[in-house]
Amino acid sequence: MMKRCVIIGAGPIENYEIMKSYLEEGDFFIYCDGGLRHQDGLGVKPDLIVADFDSYEEGRDADFGDIRVIRLPVMKDDTDSYHAAKEGLRLGFKSYLLLGLTGARLDHTLANVGLIYMLFKSGAEACMVSDTEEVCVVGKDKTYVEGCYPFFSIMPVFGDVRGLTIKDAKYEVEDARLSLDYPYAISNEPLSNKRASISISDGEALLVKVRS
Repeated sequence: MMKRCVIIGAGPIENYEIMKSYLEEGDFFIYCDGGLRHQDGLGVKPDLIVADFDSYEEGRDADFGDIRVIRLPVMKDDTDSYHAAKEGLRLGFKSYLLLGLTGARLDHTLANVGLIYMLFKSGAEACMVSDTEEVCVVGKDKTYVEGCYPFFSIMPVFGDVRGLTIKDAKYEVEDARLSLDYPYAISNEPLSNKRASISISDGEALLVKVRS
């Protein structure tokens, strides 16, 4: 049975213990180019490497043994991480954890927001994790934010959201509209000893859950 695909990029990771707490037995690890520098910190070897080796030049002539390597041209349409996600879909994975894909450059971070949206539209679950946040796409299925997250935000980066209902939170709304030019659903908080619920009748949004 296919379990989960973990894609590791070259973005900064300061707390490897947090990242390792998300890993599960049976995960399939794809390291993307400079993400290989996180291998020692995470303590897991790649099952697959996807890279053009422009940010991990020492890998160009390296012998990776029996590890499968997809060597990409530097000049291409897809980023290494996007190619890795498409390879994960080709292999049949329906669940994704993305590490090291935020923070280094805004353009790459935004591109990786597009990546998790592509996975969502492909019918997969995807969560992008940083040292302080979890990021995912929410749609018509009801979503919950546990009380262990002090803050959460809903960003309509994929278009206007209609029928937004938030319950058991400090700021509640019902059947509301949310647009990017008026992003009022920022820094909400689950009520004490409860989990906040989020539902949307039309559209998709980015959910950011803040750990600290």
